[in-house]
Amino acid sequence: MEIKNKSTRYLRYFITLTTLIALFVILILLNIKLGSVDVSVKDIIKILFNRGGNATDYSIIWKVRLPRIASGIILGGALALSGFLLQTFFNNPIAGPYVLGISSGSKMMVAIVMITILSKYHAVSSGVLITAAFAGAMLSMGFVLIISRRVQKASMLIVCGVMIGYICSAVTDIMITFADDANIVNLHNWSLGSFSGTSWRDVSVMAAVVIPASIAVFLMSKPIGAYQLGESYAKNMGVNIKLFRVMLVLLSSFLCACVTAFAGPISFVGIAVPHLVKSFLKTSRPLIVTPICFMGGSVFCLGCDLIARTLFAPVELSVSSVSSVFGVPIVIYVMLRKRVQ
Repeated sequence: MEIKNKSTRYLRYFITLTTLIALFVILILLNIKLGSVDVSVKDIIKILFNRGGNATDYSIIWKVRLPRIASGIILGGALALSGFLLQTFFNNPIAGPYVLGISSGSKMMVAIVMITILSKYHAVSSGVLITAAFAGAMLSMGFVLIISRRVQKASMLIVCGVMIGYICSAVTDIMITFADDANIVNLHNWSLGSFSGTSWRDVSVMAAVVIPASIAVFLMSKPIGAYQLGESYAKNMGVNIKLFRVMLVLLSSFLCACVTAFAGPISFVGIAVPHLVKSFLKTSRPLIVTPICFMGGSVFCLGCDLIARTLFAPVELSVSSVSSVFGVPIVIYVMLRKRVQ
C-alpha cells in the first residue's frame, strides 16, 4: 500500500512537471511569434539560430520580445516564490505581496524616488529602483508584522493588509498630483504593471537579484518544511526561529521589490500560483514545491503577458489586469474552501 501511494505521488509530480514544461515551451514560442507584428515560424528559426532574416523582425525578436519573455520568466517566478514564503510565514493561504500591501509599499517608494530624481535627472538606475522598492516593501511588511501580533484572526490580518495597501496607494496618488506631466506619464505606464520596455541590461540585473534569492529559498527547504509543522517542532529540529523568520521576511520582500521595481505592481500571482501548485502536487513540501512554484509563476506570467499583448492588439492591456481576472477567482475559491473547512 505504501509503495502504491509512493508511486502515485511520484506520478503526480511527473505529470505536473511535464505539463508545466510543455506549457513553458509553448508559451515562449507563442510570445516570440505573436504580437502586433506576426513573425512566421520560418523567420523565427532563421533569426534565432542563424541570426539572419528580416532586419525588422530581427530587432523585434531580439530587442523587444526575448527580453520581455526573459523578464516574465524571472519576475513571474520571483512573485510566486515571494507568495509561497509569505503564506508559510503567516500560515495563511491568502497571504501574498499584493494582498498584504507589500507591493503597494514598494510602488509608493519607487514613485517617490522616480518623481524626486526624474525632476532633476533624465534617468533612474536599476539599483536605486530596487533599493527604493525594497525599502517600501520592508516598511509595509513592518506594519503587517506589528498588526499580526495583535490580531489573531487571519481575515482581520488580510483586511489590515488591504488597508495598508490603500494608504500607500493614496500617498502615491498625492505624489503624482504634484509631479511634472512627463513624470506622470512614466509613473502611470509603470504603475499599471507590465513587462514592456525591458532591455537585456534590465534582465541581467533581474537575474543577478532573483536567481541568488531563489537559490537561497531552495536551500532553506528543510527549515521551511520544519516550520510548516509548527514553531515548536522547528525548534526541536534545531531551527533558529528568530533568524529564520527574518530570512523569510527579507527574501520575500527582496523578491517582491525586484518585481515592482522593473514591472510595477502585478496582482494575485503570489497568491494564486503557490495555491495551484500545492493543489496539483497534493503536498506543501518546500523541496518539491519551491522549484515548481517558480516555474508555475513563470508560466502564469507568460500566459498573462501573451493575453495582454495580443487580445486587443495593437492596444496592450496591463499584465496586472489580466492576472487579476485569473487570480481573483482562485483567491475567492481558497477563501470559501477555508471557510467551509
